[in-house]
Amino acid sequence: MNRHPVRVTRLAPALAASLLLAACSGGQPPGGGPHGFPPAEVGVFTVQPKSIPVTFEYVGQALGSKEVEVRSRVGGILEKRLFAEGAPVKAGQTLFILDPKPFEAQAANAEAELARAQAQQSQAQREAARLKPLAEKKAIGQKEYDDAVSTGELAAAAVKAAEAKLREARLNLGYTRVVAPISGMSSRAAKSEGSLVAAGTDLLTTISQIDPVWVQFNISENEKLRVERAVAEKKLDWPSNDAMNVVVKLADGTTLQRKGKINFADTRINTASGTYETRAEFGNADNALKSGQFLRVILNGPKRVDAIAVPQAAVLDGPQGKFVYVAGKDKEGKDVALPKPVALGDWVSGEGNLWIVESGLAPGDKVIVDGIAKIFFPGMPVQVGPPQGGPVTPAPGKGDPGQAPSGAPSPPPEKKK
Repeated sequence: MNRHPVRVTRLAPALAASLLLAACSGGQPPGGGPHGFPPAEVGVFTVQPKSIPVTFEYVGQALGSKEVEVRSRVGGILEKRLFAEGAPVKAGQTLFILDPKPFEAQAANAEAELARAQAQQSQAQREAARLKPLAEKKAIGQKEYDDAVSTGELAAAAVKAAEAKLREARLNLGYTRVVAPISGMSSRAAKSEGSLVAAGTDLLTTISQIDPVWVQFNISENEKLRVERAVAEKKLDWPSNDAMNVVVKLADGTTLQRKGKINFADTRINTASGTYETRAEFGNADNALKSGQFLRVILNGPKRVDAIAVPQAAVLDGPQGKFVYVAGKDKEGKDVALPKPVALGDWVSGEGNLWIVESGLAPGDKVIVDGIAKIFFPGMPVQVGPPQGGPVTPAPGKGDPGQAPSGAPSPPPEKKK
């Protein structure tokens, strides 16, 4: 029961000595660092405004530049399928054959009707030719001759009608062979042999022309407004569609080694999704992109003008939001680590993993990049040096600010004005 007071009594002289030493040194431990150690060595990144390429990434879907639904123009029983499902087909290639026998009979009937009309026309022409000299000699009445001429004209019109019927019958007979309207990749056959096909209604298959292939993606209204505002304020240089560099990433994360170009950008908002439809065109001779395939679309070319950016490793999370440590001076002119809250913009992966800072930093600020884990409290003395590995140190991860190191307190809350 008496051990605790004895222990306190023994520790008291050491604690008193520590407090006396701290008081004599003006509140700073010997050597300038905590617990008597020298100031922490840190690497800094000097902030300077510059033009930074930025990328915009969206979810897209590959579509054939031509998508055709193949349907029969006439109805009947499907007799044969003459293509391999999923294989490429050529324009004009026969895909299906419908039973032609009913249409052959209709064509034969039309031929007979034409022959009857031609015979009637010949009879009317002979009758008019026989009555003509009699009418000239006034041997018959003029009306009788005029009726004969009219009968011949009606017979000629009947011949033309019969010829049209015959052409229609032959067309219908030809339509029993369903051909590919374009070249491309075929889909599966929606009807099997023996099925009854309705004219113009039943889908037989689809054909997609995928060279070139289109990649459709949507830009949100919010982001489009933000881009337009940045362009108007000359904070963002947005090139024309012709100068835009478009690439795509496949589902496994690989980037397709070819560039596309934007060939359509809608000016209307899709009321269902609140987005602007945009489309890019890619060459696809090797069929690397398939119709319906989902992709990541990356737009390269825009630049942030006079942007301030810091390495991703320098950005930390605190209770008050994102902040960075900058190398500043205390009252004695010594280098110390000072927290600065920042508002972040876009993340730039192609420039060494940088965060664009919208507000909170000024040109010339020395942002601490290396040695952040050695900073245990705001205002801690530091020894400033260049960052390891160059001016920018990539950080692990993608797109997320770092967490405050263990033992490092968050910056004090901002005082309300």
